[in-house]
Amino acid sequence: MGLQSLVLESSDSLRTSGFTFLAWSNAWKALDALGIGDSLRQHHIQLQGLVAVSMPTGATTAQMSFKANGKCGEHEVRCVKRKLLVETLAMELPPGTIRFGTKVISIEQREDLKLLHLADGSILKTKVLIGCDGVNSVVAKWLGLQTPAFTSRWATRGITEFPDGHGFQPEFLQYFGDGYRSGFLPCDEKTIYWFVTYSPSPQDKGKEKSVANLKEYVLTKLGNVPQEVLDVVENSKLDSVISSPLRLRWPWHLLWGDTCKENVCVAGDALHPMTPDLAQGACSSLEDGVILARCLGESLLEEPRGLKEEEYNRIRRGLEKYTKNRRWRSIELITISFMQGSIQQSAGKVMNYLRDRLSGVMARMLLEEADFDCGKPYNS
Repeated sequence: MGLQSLVLESSDSLRTSGFTFLAWSNAWKALDALGIGDSLRQHHIQLQGLVAVSMPTGATTAQMSFKANGKCGEHEVRCVKRKLLVETLAMELPPGTIRFGTKVISIEQREDLKLLHLADGSILKTKVLIGCDGVNSVVAKWLGLQTPAFTSRWATRGITEFPDGHGFQPEFLQYFGDGYRSGFLPCDEKTIYWFVTYSPSPQDKGKEKSVANLKEYVLTKLGNVPQEVLDVVENSKLDSVISSPLRLRWPWHLLWGDTCKENVCVAGDALHPMTPDLAQGACSSLEDGVILARCLGESLLEEPRGLKEEEYNRIRRGLEKYTKNRRWRSIELITISFMQGSIQQSAGKVMNYLRDRLSGVMARMLLEEADFDCGKPYNS
């Protein structure tokens, strides 16, 4: 829209941690709005459906096709490599838009501007400050938002390359039960992404410090799964496996807290950290970007322009409109994702029985929450 922006990246280069993310229909609508959807489709196969299996029994509890249409059109689901996504996004930006090795230490108010104090001692002035700085967001802290809570659950994730092809069907395989939740998704003909979420017992604490121990732990907890699924974990290289705690921002903190103040707001994980059980963290962050661009851009480009006081008010109105738009969507995704994970990862005969009976309902909720169109970055 002709408005110059600067991205401050604390890393010295593009960060590609996390390996992949599951891109549902809402993510593809956002990527198409940014003009990069087709280039990413060329590198990722389209998943045709979901199969949910009980780990204790090995029985299939739900099957769902992704071919049905939703209210926003055809469903589209692909497992996208983060490295490719980040590189594609960066290539679309004007040279110099990203400033690497730049870490924000603190934020200071100076009249209508915000002063960003950086780790190297320099100071930047900005008319608009958008915090996309993750679960440990400096900007969210400045806004007064509560620190994301630890859920007592962990996730181990990995990616496995099969030079001769993996032979898996283009499906999202999920395994539930006995306190564990796992998934296996093909990205392309040679790459499988996998994850396992769990609540470690006291004797299991510390296993996340050793990748070799993590792999062994995961293999012993997968239960009654086919050998080819176990082979995916077994064949993962040690540098292709990571583990991290799962955190979320409780919904009431978004309901009562300030996600926007004056000319400052937050987006992505800085706004709505959630558990991965709906696979909507990255997808909803893409929604944030498109809607924020539209709300802020249209406010700044209103006529007449030029007065400093009016520009500040326009910024504030644009960010408030964005915040209002995203508040309930974020609350809904956080809540449903947490509830899904709690049920899916449950243990015990009663909870296993209830979960197996509800697995079809929970599978349909994945498509329902993805049936969302963020629109374009501008109204045409």
